[in-house]
Amino acid sequence: MGRVVVLGSINMDLVVKVASLPRAGDTVLGDRLLTIPGGKGANQAVAAARLGADVRMIGRVGNDAFGAELVAGLREDGIDTTGVAVDEGDASGVALIVVDRGGENQITVAPGANGKVGDEEIARLRDGLESGDVVVMQLEIPIPAVQAAIGAAHEAGARVILNAAPSGAMAGRQVPSVDLLIVNEGEAEQLGGVALVNAVEALVVTLGAAGSVLYEKNKATPIQPQKVDAVDATAAGDAFVGAVAFALARGASLVEAVRLGGAAGAAAATKVGARPSLPTPADLKRLFGMEVP
Repeated sequence: MGRVVVLGSINMDLVVKVASLPRAGDTVLGDRLLTIPGGKGANQAVAAARLGADVRMIGRVGNDAFGAELVAGLREDGIDTTGVAVDEGDASGVALIVVDRGGENQITVAPGANGKVGDEEIARLRDGLESGDVVVMQLEIPIPAVQAAIGAAHEAGARVILNAAPSGAMAGRQVPSVDLLIVNEGEAEQLGGVALVNAVEALVVTLGAAGSVLYEKNKATPIQPQKVDAVDATAAGDAFVGAVAFALARGASLVEAVRLGGAAGAAAATKVGARPSLPTPADLKRLFGMEVP
């Protein structure tokens, strides 16, 4: 049984709900400000931890109140944060999110300390990494760090999952060779479509309420969705990735892992908010009668 090691972004989400999104130059009044821990890396780490994975988070926060709160939140979910550096020269990453009554949003991200992830974090990744571990990354940290981490993980014999989001960071670049690439339909199209499977060992394209498809070279396996009454899809993708990593670290097959990922993503969509929606084994049993391995 291996660990899940996540190298990625750690942000604080500042969320305001409004009646309608402002146009250029407009000022609108909104609801109260919500301060919610986020960042794709941190969300995926929490998603894996809540299912029972032994998770280690590697990333960077600022020496500020947000940074302290973000690290404390990860620890509350049982995540090893010894690999999270405190940057003395930059602030913690922040996402400014405005959401209207219909669920449409505008998001501006100030990467802050996430943009400094580099050699120090790669060294921390190498330290103690074992062949049974599963390394998870996204694209909210610098691409050179992602590429170096892939090499370091493969040198150690660990499996690598890359969630190529936001995909714009890799547009026009060669997709790195990883064990599993996870993208949604839009990201897959931007990066080259199902031909991506020729660059990686395996590819998963998530299709929202329609489930997902697992591609392994010349084989495509549709994964049927779990039916739920969705209220908020925020972080459903992060729940999916974290659950897949958890399952692979436990020795599950790719098909089994992707099925669990689909269930976790569907469960996340039944609750409002990002971090609060990430499911536990009890949630999956209650919703789908599913026993987590």
